[in-house]
Amino acid sequence: MGNSSSPYSSLPDMFLSRVSESGGREAYRFPVPDPSGGPEIWKSLTWSQTRDRVRDIALGLHSLGLTSQARCAILSGTRVEWILADLAVLCAGGASTTVYPTSPAPDCAYIISDSGSMIAFAEDDEQVAKLREQRSQMPGLSKVVAFEGESGGDDEWVMSLAELEEAGALLSREEPDLFDTLVSSVRPDHLATLIYTSGTTGRPKGVRLDHSNWLYEAHALKDLNAELRGQGWDLIGENDLQYLWLPLAHAFGKVMEVSQLCIGFTTAVDGRVDRIVDNLAVVRPTFMAAAPRIFEKVYNRVVMQAREGGPAKYRIFRWAAGIADKVARVKEEGREPTGMLAAQERLAHKLVFAKLQDRFGEQLRFFVSGSAPLAPDIGRFFYGAGITILEGYGLTETSAGAFLTRPGDVRFGYVGLPLPGTEVRIAEDGEVMLRGAGVMRGYHNLSGATEAVLTEEGWFATGDIGVLENGRLRITDRKKELIKTSGGKYVAPQALEIRFKALCPYVSNMIVHGDSRPYCVALIALDQEAITSWAAEKGLADLDYPALTKDPRVRTLVQEAVDALNRDLPRHETIKRFEVLPNELSVEEGEITPSLKMRRRAIESKYRQKLDGMYGDSVHRP
Repeated sequence: MGNSSSPYSSLPDMFLSRVSESGGREAYRFPVPDPSGGPEIWKSLTWSQTRDRVRDIALGLHSLGLTSQARCAILSGTRVEWILADLAVLCAGGASTTVYPTSPAPDCAYIISDSGSMIAFAEDDEQVAKLREQRSQMPGLSKVVAFEGESGGDDEWVMSLAELEEAGALLSREEPDLFDTLVSSVRPDHLATLIYTSGTTGRPKGVRLDHSNWLYEAHALKDLNAELRGQGWDLIGENDLQYLWLPLAHAFGKVMEVSQLCIGFTTAVDGRVDRIVDNLAVVRPTFMAAAPRIFEKVYNRVVMQAREGGPAKYRIFRWAAGIADKVARVKEEGREPTGMLAAQERLAHKLVFAKLQDRFGEQLRFFVSGSAPLAPDIGRFFYGAGITILEGYGLTETSAGAFLTRPGDVRFGYVGLPLPGTEVRIAEDGEVMLRGAGVMRGYHNLSGATEAVLTEEGWFATGDIGVLENGRLRITDRKKELIKTSGGKYVAPQALEIRFKALCPYVSNMIVHGDSRPYCVALIALDQEAITSWAAEKGLADLDYPALTKDPRVRTLVQEAVDALNRDLPRHETIKRFEVLPNELSVEEGEITPSLKMRRRAIESKYRQKLDGMYGDSVHRP
């Protein structure tokens, strides 16, 4: 294993090196409205055109007073302007503070103020309005730059991206060498990014990641490429096409952004989650990274469509899904299906899986799943259907990527081997400890918090419980989330919740509860799209979502899946009772983080009455 050291002194240095190597090649493509009112069209930027726009934005920021390592916030969904703004902040010598566009106004103000951001990019009028509302809470914020919208008005505080670029272009003509001078003064140990972890408990913590952290990530993937090519596998090369929709406010999205600078592939950028499945067929990418929720939704949609096709079609689908599982298990052992199974696989492909592959575009080689655990059953379904999902693992504090399954060594339930240059050990209490150039330098403005998770020898305590088997890591649960029943038995709730989602396509979340209680119970949130489509099929279209959550037929549907889950569990892990929640979990209500992780404590305190009720004698057993 190499240590993935970088020949570059900073991300801007790597970016300009990519421009000089790939100047005329396509760097980004992105959707824009068709001026004639037709369907939207995809436009492209070459690497050289990207450099010109980044230079103008960077010099515009310089003219606004952005100095070395000064913070600049980006409050926007994933779009090409996000990337241009981020690269420009870095080229001007500054550091980006990432803010989710779904964050409520007070949270945006807290992050911008705590980070000391002096300039903020905002996506549109809606995001600008949030900042206006909280202006008094952010005295250090001197200027807001809007990607689009009416936001200019009479207010000097807000300017458009076009105005900023014009100011930069003017400065570039006056001082042609200024851009290169700014880039050459950025060093590896300079702060590059402040990402606030949407903590499942308490205030978010700002994670300080410098240029060398991101250079490590980019080179670790490049080194891994070289390692895999030697074994006959191709991971990512410069001729690949990435479809990037991941939130760039999240470290996982940032890794996909910076690795492109190192490897040189093309990226199609569109952060609209509701367009992912449609866009895949239009963009026809060779790879895409996603959170497990996306695969769950696609899987649920496939199941729903098979059901809607009638009993015969659904029987064929169930048979094909069974074949996919068998095929995946054979492949996980490093073999290929033969004989009868190979013949069944060909038939299942013809009847079911070919359509699924078409939906993703025929060029797709693999998906990468990260940011939360993927249900092994769902991973096997896709793998057996000819769609490979590689699973990655890491935290914001490790610049996201620390582990990745290799294409020739897919094992569901594992997150693979460490990236080149990352070390791992398991502490006595089972906690996963990581060390390497991807590990953060510390938390921002939080004395004591860094020392609590980072040892003097550089080992970072992840908060995850895991085991190493033949070098492969398997995460079993979050340390803080392990349940200990009043009978002294330990339960890992996450493992049950993941398994349940594969058993019940109508569910978006399950929260297992039982700490210091006599047995485990669960709160269950339905997937609105899936359950309303089931209702229509059953002739219950007149029932709205809240009514469906109370309907006894829906309860029976969920009960069957709970029974199926319980069948394979030791007694102390079984779910004795459950309640269906009246609504899906939401970011706005503080029940899930912007990166779609459950805030377990917040959910438990909100539904305390329901939970207590499931332990009361007055409640009849379901």
